[in-house]
Parts: sequence; C-alpha cells; structure tokens
Amino acid sequence: MVMKKLFSIILSVSVFSLSAQSFDKAKLDAYLENLESHDKAMLSLALLKDGAPVYQKAIGYAATEGEQKADKDTQYRIGSITKVFTSTIIFQLIDEGKLSLDTRLSTYYPKVKNADKIDISMLLSHRSGIHNFTNDPEYLQYMTEPKSKAEMVSLIEGMGSDFEPGSRADYSNSAFVLLGFIIEDITKDSYSSQLQKRIVGKLKLQRTAYGGSIDIVQNQARSYKHNMGGWSTATVTDMSIPHAAGAIISTPTEIGRFLTALFTDKLISTESLAKMKEINQGYGRGLFQFPFNGKSAYGHSGGIDGFVSNSGYFGSDGLAIAVTSNGMNYKMNDIMIGVLSIYFGMPFDIPDFDKKSIELSEKEMLKYEGVFASQGFPLKITVKLSNGQLTAQATGQGAFVLTPYSNSEFRFDPAGIVMIFAKDGKKVDYTTFELKQGGGSHKFIKE
Repeated sequence: MVMKKLFSIILSVSVFSLSAQSFDKAKLDAYLENLESHDKAMLSLALLKDGAPVYQKAIGYAATEGEQKADKDTQYRIGSITKVFTSTIIFQLIDEGKLSLDTRLSTYYPKVKNADKIDISMLLSHRSGIHNFTNDPEYLQYMTEPKSKAEMVSLIEGMGSDFEPGSRADYSNSAFVLLGFIIEDITKDSYSSQLQKRIVGKLKLQRTAYGGSIDIVQNQARSYKHNMGGWSTATVTDMSIPHAAGAIISTPTEIGRFLTALFTDKLISTESLAKMKEINQGYGRGLFQFPFNGKSAYGHSGGIDGFVSNSGYFGSDGLAIAVTSNGMNYKMNDIMIGVLSIYFGMPFDIPDFDKKSIELSEKEMLKYEGVFASQGFPLKITVKLSNGQLTAQATGQGAFVLTPYSNSEFRFDPAGIVMIFAKDGKKVDYTTFELKQGGGSHKFIKE
C-alpha cells in the first residue's frame, strides 16, 4: 500500500509531452526482447489506436513442451478482465429493460445472505459484502475440479457476508459469478452463448470465447511459474469455477478491440457507460481506473493460475493497451509503465538485468544520509541507515530499502524506483541524486 501511494504521487506530479504520432517501435521491440532473453516474461502485447493495431508482439512460448512459440493469435486465459465483458452484458440487459441497477439479488438468489439488501449495482462495484470464495484455503482443494451451477450457488450461499451491503467495497469474485448466473436466468441461455451473441459475434472476434480445457494444438497457451530451474507448469483451474468472474480466453488485440468498442458506445448506451465508469472507493462497475502521468485509463487486470494480464483504454488518445501473459518473473506494473513510456515518447531506460547488486559497508552508507528536496516536487525524501540497510522515506510515507548496484546507483525494485547520486569522475557527490520512476525524473538536493 505504501509503495503504491509513493508511485502514484510521483506519477501525478510528472509532466511530459504525451504525443505519440509515431513511437519508437524498435525500442519497444528491444525492451520486450530483453525481458524474453532474461526469462522475465512470456507474454503477448497489443496497442491499438482508434481500434486499429499499431503494435503487436509475442515473446516466449505458448507451450514450453516442444518449444511452441507464442504469436499474436495465441489465446490466453485473461482472468478477471472477464469481468468487463460480464458488466457489459449486464448493462446491455439494463438498456433492454430486462434488469436495473436497483434490482435486488433476492429476485434470483434469495438464500444468499442479505440478498434482499444487495442490488445489481453493489454486485458490479464490489459493495455487496458477499465473501470472496477465492480467498479461502479450501478453494485450492476444489479449483481444478468442475462444479455445476447449483454447486457454485450453494457454495456462495454458505459463505455468509463480510460487511453490511453498500457500507464499503471489497473485491468479490463471488458477486461476479452470481452476475453470470443472473445473465443465464434472464436470457434462458448459457453465459458462453450470450458472450458469443452479444459481444464476440457483434465485433467479429475470432479468438475470444468462454474457455475450456487448454488445447495447445489450437494455439492456446499453457501457464507457468518461474523457479530456479526455469519455467514449470502451473495449476489448471477448471473454468466452471471462475465462470463470469474469470473464464474468458482471448488475445491482447481482441481485448483492445473490445475495449475500443465499449468506450466508443458500440456495445452499451452512453448513459450505461457513464454508470460503468463511476468510481467509488477505487471500484467502478466492472472497471478500474489507472493513472499514468496526468492521464487515466479505464480497464481491468487479471490473474488465474500462472496467467497474468492487464488492459486499459485511454479515451483522450483513443489508445487501447492489452498485455496477456502465461509466465511472469517480473512485475506486470513495471512492464505496463515501460510500454506506455515508450509509446508516449517519455524517458525510459531499458532495464539492465545483467547488473548485480553490491555490498557497501555501514561506514560508506552513512555518507548518503540526509534530507533531500526537489524543486516543484511536494515531498522531501529522507535517506538514512537503519538496521544495517540504507533506506529512503518520502514525507508521510513508509521507509523502503535501497539496494546498491554501484556506489552511486540504488534501486527499490518493487516500486520501480532508481536513485542515482551524482559523480565527478569516480568521486560520488553525496549531496544530490536523480530519482527515476515510471518514466519520471527528479533532481533532489540535500538540505
């Protein structure tokens, strides 16, 4: 939480020219190839401008067995990006007068605790209080086995509530599974069929569907975890479990086409889209909002087994971005920052993964201590030695450990922070450093 706060503050005060009439595709190629060559990720990326692809690239394998390379048409399990599709179908039903945001859950599933107090809006915005079944240890015992609709409903009914409906927000896959079942109840049709009729068929998507068993012959990716020996196969969730909360398979290009259509009023009414985008305590109705250097995108992230994905649509730029991964040994957030920084022509250094950390003596680390300030930056940063480690702490935030990579370069990798102290030849200037994060750069001077 602390790292996220620091990250967002630094981004919010960064100012860049966000023009991307033409971007450095060679640099983006080099960045992704660097990730691949160092076993940091296996993924597929697509950038679409006004619905048309301007960049598509896949790195790594769809299946390491047989070294089956991924390509732009490889299908990945997209996890919770599924929720955006589900929300879209719900709002289509609202536009058709078959449902409303005020409709109570008790109309369909009265045995769920507080069903008479929970409405469709609360389900969409994670404000229902319905316990999230994927948080329970028992989930790991049944996630790979198929469950019927009746079994999933019974499971959710037996979990109870975490808080009074509408009083706060907390992420709930259970709520979106129920939304999928409500879609089936209203339409007298399967969620899979409604997805095909209402979105996939309408947009002529060829590689988007409700997932089943992974079929590598059909160019569907398996997912992997990274360990000391390389990539090993991850668990395989049966798709009857996540259902409308996370069962869709797709490609980044088709996710981008879907988001572009959604946010340009091709799938739901303008009024429904506005309701979908309303953010309350961090949640929209089936959407998140992502800040990036003075701009914001609406979209969703996803994670299931070894699959990790992220997506967003920048309305002011007509830009859709989607990344689908079947193996990660790096932070998806850092990859998104890198890709967007390159696309928007912002400063970004391709990481040097060959560089190793070093050790400094406590006597040497004491030389870096001090309170540093930057002109035009709202926070001061205190650097100090604590329990044998050099730490940095921004005003009002928690301290984080700085790892030395030379006598002038320090990093905090979880937040993508790099601090570089000035040098005169081989001599370090301990009174000033440059802080880099998310494409931003600020010069700090010791007070």
